[in-house]
Amino acid sequence: MGVALSRHKYGSLTTTMVLAIAILSILDAYFTIYLVSKGARELNPVMNFYLAQGTLAFFCVKYFLTATSLFLTLSVIELFTKRVEIYSSIFFAISVLALTAVVQWEVYLIITN
Repeated sequence: MGVALSRHKYGSLTTTMVLAIAILSILDAYFTIYLVSKGARELNPVMNFYLAQGTLAFFCVKYFLTATSLFLTLSVIELFTKRVEIYSSIFFAISVLALTAVVQWEVYLIITN
């Protein structure tokens, strides 16, 4: 086993939240594309612009923005102290809750329409 695999850089909670954010973001993109195809509107003007460019452009931009945010947050954890990791864990937890609420709303819209 290589060095990178034998040592955990981040705690399991941080790793779990990062993966949850990535998965929820992908679900959000998929459900948004589905709902827009059924007549809904994307309210975020930036993402609406990319959605008008096509679903692939929308998905790629959404994934890029999510991945970049996660990378920058993890980089800040790496550069600074454990105290920053506590603050970032709060940020990740709020992000997970917010994205979960968005995905739940989208599932509700899909089921009821």
